[in-house]
Amino acid sequence: MKKMWQLLLTAMLAVVLLAACSSEPKKEEAPDSEKTTEEVTTDEVTNTSYPYTLTDAAGEEVTFEKVPESVISLLPSNTETLFAIDAGNRVIAVTENDDYPEQVADLDTVGDYTVNVEKVISLQPEVVFAHEMMLGSSEEGLNQIRNAGIPVVVVPNAGTFEETYDTIQMIGEVMDKNKEAAEVVAGMQEKVADIKEKAKAITEKKRVFVENSDEPEIYAPGKNTFPQQYLEMINAENIVTEDGWVMISPETIVNESPDVIVVMYSYVPDIVEKIKTRDGFDTVTAVKEDQIVQVDENITSRTGPRLAEGLEAFAKAVYPEVFGE
Repeated sequence: MKKMWQLLLTAMLAVVLLAACSSEPKKEEAPDSEKTTEEVTTDEVTNTSYPYTLTDAAGEEVTFEKVPESVISLLPSNTETLFAIDAGNRVIAVTENDDYPEQVADLDTVGDYTVNVEKVISLQPEVVFAHEMMLGSSEEGLNQIRNAGIPVVVVPNAGTFEETYDTIQMIGEVMDKNKEAAEVVAGMQEKVADIKEKAKAITEKKRVFVENSDEPEIYAPGKNTFPQQYLEMINAENIVTEDGWVMISPETIVNESPDVIVVMYSYVPDIVEKIKTRDGFDTVTAVKEDQIVQVDENITSRTGPRLAEGLEAFAKAVYPEVFGE
């Protein structure tokens, strides 16, 4: 089940990213490692003025007369953001997929990949934070929640670091945690800038294969994905050149012989050792040099406050000699 959900999630991410790229190419183009993001400063951040109205990713205008005191989050990245901006004490329920921070283990749950709409309504939160990826599959349920008089904020899908910063600040504005959100973003920007600065010293790019599922259907990220961003920011080369998330044959991996293989999943026990035993993989550079590294799938795929840590995980996996402690 977990594997099936991972593949579904990556497919949805690919569709969202590629659709955005076709309509807004400048906004969604793969970021240049030299591109700088405007630094967030916290000195001039003001409190949210209520009544406060925003237009969410579903195109809905949502108005709040006061700061919400009870919150339900329907996606782990939303939950992580709420806790990071010091609004975790207002979260009353999450999904069964939420596992960070550890406090969420004590919260009520409202479903896993399918939202228990009736339970959400029964808890009467003052806001529900949904996500753009839920539109379509869960739109009917979200409308039921809206029709019950509960505000729903559909958080936009983030395809870049910059858009991730925007979503954090958006949630901060709703919760009147603007300064806290700005501090989170500033901390992320500082870590990203430090990693990119260190990467400038790398003169020989390593060729990398990023794997998101096990055989027989090995999926990997190509252009216009977060892993591609990571590799560009740390001055590495992705052996996958297609757009989005694509299925790659073992033979292609063997022929490309990447210097490093980064594993982004954990549903297969001892996957690093298993990869080494695949037919023909004994000739792959990453196998011969013992450069298969498993990274935390949550910090490298959730577009929230720990995304910069995901970048750092990639940096240490690919260039331990530069970024290792």
